[in-house]
Amino acid sequence: MAYQDEITHMDHGELEALQLYRLKRTLRECYERIPFYKKSFDDAGFDPSSVRTLDDIRRAPFTLKQDMRDAYPYDLFATPLDQVKEIHMSSGTTGIATVSGYTDHDLKIWGDCFARGIGYAGGNEGDVVHICYGYGLFTGGLGAHYGGLASGTTIIPMSAGNTKRQINILRTMGSSIICCTPSYAMHIADTAIEMGLDPKKDFPNLKAGINGAEAFSDQFRENLESKLGIKVYDIYGLTEVMGPGVAIECAEQNGLHIAEDHFYAEILDPKTHEPVPDGEWGELVLTTLDKEASPVIRYRTRDITRIIPGQCACGRTHRRIDRLHGRTDDMMIIRGVNVFPSQIEDICAGFDEIADWYQIELTRERGLDVATMKVEINPGFPIDEVRRIEDLQHRLKRALKAELNININIKIVEPHTIERSTGKAVRIVDLRE
Repeated sequence: MAYQDEITHMDHGELEALQLYRLKRTLRECYERIPFYKKSFDDAGFDPSSVRTLDDIRRAPFTLKQDMRDAYPYDLFATPLDQVKEIHMSSGTTGIATVSGYTDHDLKIWGDCFARGIGYAGGNEGDVVHICYGYGLFTGGLGAHYGGLASGTTIIPMSAGNTKRQINILRTMGSSIICCTPSYAMHIADTAIEMGLDPKKDFPNLKAGINGAEAFSDQFRENLESKLGIKVYDIYGLTEVMGPGVAIECAEQNGLHIAEDHFYAEILDPKTHEPVPDGEWGELVLTTLDKEASPVIRYRTRDITRIIPGQCACGRTHRRIDRLHGRTDDMMIIRGVNVFPSQIEDICAGFDEIADWYQIELTRERGLDVATMKVEINPGFPIDEVRRIEDLQHRLKRALKAELNININIKIVEPHTIERSTGKAVRIVDLRE
C-alpha cells in the first residue's frame, strides 16, 4: 500500500463531510483569532457561523497576496509565536515577503502530503530520496525532507547547486527519487551527458523525479524522462498555503490529486470570480482546512488550471487539478494579447532543432511592446550556416505568429548560452517601464 491509501481512497461523500467540519472550525478560529479576518468578514457581511455547505464558502471574501504582505510579519498568525515551530517566506519581487508559520501539527500535515507524492512515485522504505530543492526559507527543500521522513525513505539532503557533485551522488549512492525543479533536473541531465555519461545507465537506481515549483510543457517532460530514464511527477504547492504537496501527480500522470482532506479548492473565472464547471480553465483559489499557525481563507493563487472531471484511473478519490496552464501574474500582455509561456513551449516543441532552453525579453520601442525570444539550438545544428539559421528563425516566428497573433523576434543562440538556475528557470525578462 502507498502512504495513507486509506485517506486518498476515501469515499468522496465522507471526504466532503470531513472538509465541511474542518472548514467550519477554521472559519470560526480565523474570525476569533485573526483581526484581519474579523474585519474582512464583517466588511463583507459574511457570518462564518452561517456556513452550512461547502458552497457557502463562496460568500467569504478573498485573501490576496497583498493582504499577506500588509500583514508582515505575524499579523495573520492564529497561534502565539511560542507555538510556531517553523517559519517560511516567499521570495517577493516587491521586497516584502509573505510569511507562513507552522506548528508541530502543521509540519506533520506537510510531511504527510509530500509523503503521499513519494508513494505515488513508487517510493517506500528502501528508496533513497535525493533532494536538491533549496533548503532554507524556500519551502521546497524542507517540504521534500519532511515527506521523506514521513514515508520512511532514506534522505540525501543535497540542497541546490554543485551540479557535478549531485551527479556523483546520483551515480554512487543509490538515489532512486530526485526532488528538484524540472529545469534543474534537466540541467543535471545535460551536464551529465556533457561529462560523457549516460544518465539512464550511470544513475543506476534512479526511477522517478518529483519535479515542481515551475510550469513545464509535456514536451519538456518527455525530454527529461528520456534523458534520465525515469518517470517525472509534477507537484504543486505555494508558501502562502503550505508548500509543495498541496497537489501531486500519481502514476497515471493525468492531473494532480489535491490533498482534499487539508485543502478546499475552487476554480473561478478570474474576471467574474464565479465558479466555472469542472473541465473549464480558471483561477485556483485555496482554503486551508486544518492549518493552525497561519490558516488562509480563499487565497487567490493566480494560477490557471482546471478540475479534471471524473475519478482517476488509479482509484484515488481526491479530485485532480490539471497541470498549470500558467499564472495570471506570469501572463505576458504583448500589444494587448495575453500570452502564457506554456503556449510558447508547446509551439517550440514542434521544432526538433530547438533545445528546451529559451528566454523572452520584453522591451518597449516608440511606445510599442517588443518581444524577443532567445532560443538555444540543439548540439550538432550548424549554427555557422547563416541560411539554415535564418530559415529556422523565419519558421519559428511564423508559427508563433499563426498561433498567438503577435510578432516575436527570434534570436538563435548556441547551446548552453542561456544562464541555468539551481531553482526556477528565468523564462521572462520584462524590461518595459
